[in-house]
Amino acid sequence: MNLQTILRKIRRADQDYHLIEDGDVIGVGVSGGKDSMVLLCALQMYSRFRDKNFRVVGIHIEMGFPDMDFSQADAFCARWGIALHHYPSQIYEILKRNLAKDSSLQCSLCSKFKKATVITAAKELGCTKVAFGHHSDDAVETLFLNMIHGGKIATFLPKMYMSRTDTTFIRPLIYCHESDIQQALEHNAIPYVKSTCPNDGFTQRQDIKELLQQLYVDYPMAKGNFIYMLHNQKQLALWQTENDDHE
Repeated sequence: MNLQTILRKIRRADQDYHLIEDGDVIGVGVSGGKDSMVLLCALQMYSRFRDKNFRVVGIHIEMGFPDMDFSQADAFCARWGIALHHYPSQIYEILKRNLAKDSSLQCSLCSKFKKATVITAAKELGCTKVAFGHHSDDAVETLFLNMIHGGKIATFLPKMYMSRTDTTFIRPLIYCHESDIQQALEHNAIPYVKSTCPNDGFTQRQDIKELLQQLYVDYPMAKGNFIYMLHNQKQLALWQTENDDHE
């Protein structure tokens, strides 16, 4: 799969949710992983062929995890004419001082620190929006995580404005599957940086991913239906109490 397939799905998401506007400076949160590297490259290409005038910059927050080598990613971005900015942080050291009860790193705390640091970097770079590489499979996993652990039917939005920080987040890969991204990565020889986070592969999200993979084996139609469900608002049927005071 070449990037054209990814670009078509980005364009569809852009049309459906008005993700990108003329004059935008899009700061892409780049962990170095497959999703963010494909997003960075695809948005750069999208900016060249779309009728909107916008610019793309990469933002990498250096977490402090050991042996994270970005040299290939830096070289690749240089060849593509992409500005990739690195911002050192003490996030890993802070996480190690605030371990969970089972002595593991707290993923939720890590996410909050990363998001806050990306927002600060984006404002320094004059970005109007921040883009993350979350895809449709991530959206379904988040839905299940919220249902199981939070008792709520919710996932992240394709576009979200945070008034507290005056920041707009967008997720241009929302219509892409993880398999689309993997194929685009391999077809275009896009380098990525393997995470050395100690929690990698041992999270609640990984458990949900494995659960869904087995579910899709037994019920192949479920994958497409889950994605359709997320924007099928006309068929939403939840319990509604008749007591206005009930919360």
